[in-house]
Amino acid sequence: MRPPPPLGSGNQFHLPVRTGAARSRLCLVRGAVLLLLYSANQQFDTTWSVDGGRKATGRTGAGGPRAVRRCDAAPVDGREGTAQMAKNDFVIRIGGEAGEGVQSTGDLVVQVAARAGFYVLTSRIPPAEIKGGLYEYQIRLANAPLHSQGDEVDILLAFNEEGYDSGIKVLKPDGLLIYDSAEFTPPADSGVRQVALPLTEIAKTQLKFALGKNVVAVGAVGALFGLPVEHGTRLLRERFGRKGEEIVAKNVAALEAGINYVHEHVPGYEQYQLAHDFDKQPDVIVVTGAQAIGLGTLAAGCRHVFGYPITPASDVLEFLAAELPKVGGVVIQAEDELAAMGMVVGAGYAGVKSMTPTSGPGVSLMTELLGLGIMAEIPLVLVDVMRAGPSTGMPTRHEQGDLYLAAFGGHGEAPRIVLACTSVADAFYQTVEAFNFAEKYQGPVLLLSDTALGTRSEAIPRPDLASLRIVDRQTLAGGGDGHASGANGNGSGDFYNFREEGGRYRRYDASTPDGVAPMAIPGEAGGEYTATGLEHNEYGRVRYDVTAHTTMTEKRFRKLEAAVREAPPAYRYGDPEAEVGIITWGSTAGTCTEAVDRLRERGVAVDLIAPKMLWPLPIHQLEPFIAGKRRVLIAEVNYQGQFADLLAARLPGDYERVVVYGGQPFTVAEICAQVEREAAVAAD
Repeated sequence: MRPPPPLGSGNQFHLPVRTGAARSRLCLVRGAVLLLLYSANQQFDTTWSVDGGRKATGRTGAGGPRAVRRCDAAPVDGREGTAQMAKNDFVIRIGGEAGEGVQSTGDLVVQVAARAGFYVLTSRIPPAEIKGGLYEYQIRLANAPLHSQGDEVDILLAFNEEGYDSGIKVLKPDGLLIYDSAEFTPPADSGVRQVALPLTEIAKTQLKFALGKNVVAVGAVGALFGLPVEHGTRLLRERFGRKGEEIVAKNVAALEAGINYVHEHVPGYEQYQLAHDFDKQPDVIVVTGAQAIGLGTLAAGCRHVFGYPITPASDVLEFLAAELPKVGGVVIQAEDELAAMGMVVGAGYAGVKSMTPTSGPGVSLMTELLGLGIMAEIPLVLVDVMRAGPSTGMPTRHEQGDLYLAAFGGHGEAPRIVLACTSVADAFYQTVEAFNFAEKYQGPVLLLSDTALGTRSEAIPRPDLASLRIVDRQTLAGGGDGHASGANGNGSGDFYNFREEGGRYRRYDASTPDGVAPMAIPGEAGGEYTATGLEHNEYGRVRYDVTAHTTMTEKRFRKLEAAVREAPPAYRYGDPEAEVGIITWGSTAGTCTEAVDRLRERGVAVDLIAPKMLWPLPIHQLEPFIAGKRRVLIAEVNYQGQFADLLAARLPGDYERVVVYGGQPFTVAEICAQVEREAAVAAD
């Protein structure tokens, strides 16, 4: 089964205001132009993926969690499926010192493979240090759709001894080790096949081109997998053509040197060739999860982005800094996260779509001003690319540990909407959804991504801009497509529905069914009001009485009640009739997808659901799924089982928690082992 399609810094701060259909059309036109510019002349294969780490299990009973039973990681059978994978699926890991070409090697291999028509999914583990440290780049290639980074490595390319020491732990027993013999020599008893590849020597001595070491490596990898040479040479000409023919010739020579070395010194290299039809060239683009969020931001019509650099969310900020000015937008790097959120709130109040990308520590700093956005009912989007651990933690490692913070972070009762994307392709569409919810329900929306999803590259279907629904806020003059209902109940946003005979504008009119009232743009005649962080009445005037606080609290929460009914469709995969169900969220959906397939091959039927809205909980999606299951597992990458806690509080049940928290994603084998382990216990 295959998943269904998923639904440069500026120096001026200007706030152009357009409302309604005209603005939506302009957003789509500009977004289409940017996508065409961004992916021009690229021909890649289509894929639809998510990302797939050390296990603990337990159960959550009615009314709350039981004691969580934790155990060691299940052993991974590296030989499982080898015969099939030898032809259709390979994982290669490149490891070495940051700065010696690991990332550029991986990026070039991905581009060549995608142009050749392979399905590609990558994961990157950069060092946390500013300079130096181990950099690991893992690439999975296949001739069928991929959903996780793979359990073990088939080929390890070690640039240095540190890359070997880390990568050999996950190299299959029948895997291939390729190492730069000019840098180190691995132990002779490593237990795997070893091939010396003198990358440094070839580049410096043979080619007299030291900088070409990474291109030699690309040629070697391409020769192993059978990647067509013409795709590599064309890519090099596109990348280095502006530097002159001499530089192009040196890089092409480096590519050919790597290819020739494998052909001459690696007997039986043909066994690593991937079967593929090189004639198929679907319409796709290669992007990272961070870039997909950036493209979604553009397509949604956001033209004002403010942020402060933080790993791994900086990738979003840097992408938009380069691309947003091309469509008339502006990116400002603030002095810190507090200032960034202040700018986002101010821009939202001024009438434009605004966003800030950050990670957990940044969200913590932004919570007070997030509360201002909630109290003043100002549309804004906060993208949280989650990372591991509290405080500085492990900035370059993966975890889904910010759900509590996203749903409840802050003081007082502060309702907000929390969405999560399940794949690189989905990151584009959920970013658009985040802006739509923010505009329609006039408040903050938090979009959760994570390190594994944000940093990995995939070839994804080119986004279908024609299918997008762009929502703009309902304005006092009647513009926008938000669905706030006026006093007459027709949702027209008619100006006079929100004014008294005395002419006063009721900005926070509490009589609407969904809690939303039209929002005036500053300077609009008759739309004067005070947007304050203090409690207020329907006119925006400060009030501390019981009636005002009760009325406004109910109004703010009524928006969540309406929004959850419009939750994006949950990701579903597997056998709807299965007695075993897996609930997950975010990028873990990809690993669970492949686990469902692997378990089906073993005769175990499993059903999978991954909601896109995490808060408020879409009970109408989850309850029917749970009702038909004998066993329900909840898989997530955090110690506490945060989503399991939220679900148990609202929908009590006997859930089995499956969690990892070592800084890495789940492996498919770990999910399968847990399903099968519990099934074996039940059978006994």
